[in-house]
Amino acid sequence: MLFFTQCFGAVLDLIHLRFQHYKAKRVFSAAGQLVCVVNPTHSLKYAPTRCAAAQASTEQGILPPCHHHEAVHDPQLVPCTCPLFSCPWEGHLEVVVSHLRQTHRINILQGAEIVFLATDMHLPAPTDWIIMHSCLGHQFLLVLRKQEKYEGHPQFFATMMLIGTPTQANNFTYRLELNRNQRRLKWEATPRSILECVDSVISDGDCLVLNTSLAQLFSDNGSLAIGIVITTSKVHSSEAEM
Repeated sequence: MLFFTQCFGAVLDLIHLRFQHYKAKRVFSAAGQLVCVVNPTHSLKYAPTRCAAAQASTEQGILPPCHHHEAVHDPQLVPCTCPLFSCPWEGHLEVVVSHLRQTHRINILQGAEIVFLATDMHLPAPTDWIIMHSCLGHQFLLVLRKQEKYEGHPQFFATMMLIGTPTQANNFTYRLELNRNQRRLKWEATPRSILECVDSVISDGDCLVLNTSLAQLFSDNGSLAIGIVITTSKVHSSEAEM
């Protein structure tokens, strides 16, 4: 009976997953779009990342301690960009993608247009939904976070980060689209570089921000479908023509 129960539960999970794919494809009917079902990662305790800690120290006028016996830090090394954990890893920008995939098991999708289907939106904050998006020869990191910016009032923050330099990020434009019940909400902006830290982008509010009631308006049985489109920046294209 135990074996049967476990197998039956696995079959139900598979059926539920297929049903979520169908719902997302029904909402976003554009041909050729890829649907990625993203399960939440709920951290029991958010440890501040090094970039967040450094930013807080700078805002308070506190400089990090200097230890003469420590090795000089290589400015070309990048700390782990995964916002889920306080990961001590650091390396060159070229190997960030492999680190995220191998260590943190973050999925990657390829295609100009994809659908990001975040499940279990009812989970308490803080919770993250993360995927990587490979498009136009570059890799982007999409982060959807449920976080209490004010106590007792959770909000959803969605942003797209380029795994590259700020100069490279200025060459692209990303669009996030919510579409349900004859309502449509779009957010369009230039992606930020992963070097600028996801936490600071969310703190500044330079991203798609949804309160709980608005998120419920666009969600379907606790899942939120976000259409993602990445294009080259028209501004830079016109500058190149001039």
